Amino acid sequence: MKFAASILALAASATAFAPAPAARSATQLHESKADLEALAKELNPVVGFYDPLNLAEAEFWDSSNEATIGFLRHAEIKHGRVAMFAFVGYIVHANGIKFPWAMQLDGSPFPSETNPPALWDAVSDDAK
Repeated sequence: MKFAASILALAASATAFAPAPAARSATQLHESKADLEALAKELNPVVGFYDPLNLAEAEFWDSSNEATIGFLRHAEIKHGRVAMFAFVGYIVHANGIKFPWAMQLDGSPFPSETNPPALWDAVSDDAK
């Protein structure tokens, strides 16, 4: 009897570690120009839809308009992340933070400049 009770207790506690069933989220993709216009009006009613280069109607590399909008959204996210990382690097250099080891294999240290443009100019061409 005690054995059966201990097995049931273990089985009940094991369900606490079972993965929860994955709920499918309903993600709506805005892939056409009309969808983008509606989304822009909803998110920023003051400015609305602003596309001065008319990229929402373009079709790159003989792809559909929806594929072009998807490509442009992907590129915007990627370049935004690179820009954020570059800003963090700029702030790190401006505060004088540098790696504690040598910059190159010959033992030359990192420049001691704290101004990021001057620091970039002080780095040798081989290290760029």
